[in-house]
Amino acid sequence: MFTGLVTDIGEVVAVRELAEGLRRLKIACSYPGASIHEGASIACAGVCLTVVGIGEERGGSWFAADAAAETLKLTTVGHWREGTRINLERPLRLGDELGGHLVAGHVDGVALVTAREQMTEMARLELRAKPEFARFIAPKGSVALDGVSLTVNEVAGDTFSVLIIPHTLKVTTLGTVAVGQEINLEIDLMARYAARLIEAR
Repeated sequence: MFTGLVTDIGEVVAVRELAEGLRRLKIACSYPGASIHEGASIACAGVCLTVVGIGEERGGSWFAADAAAETLKLTTVGHWREGTRINLERPLRLGDELGGHLVAGHVDGVALVTAREQMTEMARLELRAKPEFARFIAPKGSVALDGVSLTVNEVAGDTFSVLIIPHTLKVTTLGTVAVGQEINLEIDLMARYAARLIEAR
């Protein structure tokens, strides 16, 4: 589990095809190498990936993770290339402060940025979600966009908006998001379970 509070921005430094539908990513980060362990989970732009290799070079650390066909198809991972910058978050530990909202790292799909309005030290993003996901998004509810926990501002049909505060613009990749870009979307776990309970009744 994660909180949607980004702790580092990593950079993809290598992409290698292991087999059809299986891709290995090498991601540079500022986490101490000794603190990363094989088998651990790291949220990469909101996608929970398993560490399969660790190393250090040029004075920095890196980890490797494999992305399978489903991840490559449903998320932005399939478009990552050398130089792609991604939000990173280590998993939540019992006793940690839950400052965002509960994020599983199981991305539902992508949302399309349809508008970006630069405000005084802030930015307003408008996004379009697929209808099957839009029904779970409500004003004042939570979403994770590229792994960042955000509060939904307004909702109209399959579009919704969020406000990005200066700190988030500075420490995440949302500061460079542009109109026409797709970003990973994870809907709120509580909304999903509430809807399923209603359907089951």
